[in-house]
Amino acid sequence: MSKAMINFSEMINIILVEDITDYRQALKVLFNNTTGFRCLADYASAEDCLDDTAFTNADVAIVDLQLPGVNGIELIKTLIQKKPGLLCMICTAYEEDENIFNALQVGAHGYILKSTSPAQILEAVIEIYNGGSPMSSQVARKVVQSFRKQQQQSQPPAYTLTHREEEVLDCLSKGLLYKEIAFSMSISIETVRRHCFNIYGKLHVSNRTEALNKYFGK
Repeated sequence: MSKAMINFSEMINIILVEDITDYRQALKVLFNNTTGFRCLADYASAEDCLDDTAFTNADVAIVDLQLPGVNGIELIKTLIQKKPGLLCMICTAYEEDENIFNALQVGAHGYILKSTSPAQILEAVIEIYNGGSPMSSQVARKVVQSFRKQQQQSQPPAYTLTHREEEVLDCLSKGLLYKEIAFSMSISIETVRRHCFNIYGKLHVSNRTEALNKYFGK
């Protein structure tokens, strides 16, 4: 268990929308057996989720893309319309570019793959709850590649990031979690958070996705 989890004292309320029963139940057990997390409800379809009211009390919605009936992207769009403060994260087996950008466009705050380990899923939920935009490394690479292609077409403005902040931003672009950045740079998680806070302030953004977008010149 990471330091972030050990020190975490708030309760994060979660809903799950996943049509594969075994995976949904595994996530439910993971959250309900980890201090600081609570699964309020779980659903096999978007329709079941929208017919209930549990999302009104949730902090985070974890949604699969390929659902029977209404898909995950349309569900996220509807959930955010009904509860603007709800933090939505895609958890899927698919990493196609179109899926990624469609999900981010409708308001998803994070995008992780089902191959993500249980510990990293917990870290991702903490990160999204704390204002970040967690992405699996494969997804983050696709996002950055897209940003850099567009960077070649237009020169981005200069930003006064320190060398250390640039190192942290580079780690963010690789999809690393805060604890992984801390380990690779031999600094504390709190120092990583402080660097991210400074980066977001200088770039006038509020999360990882917007920071990468702006810095790499989208």
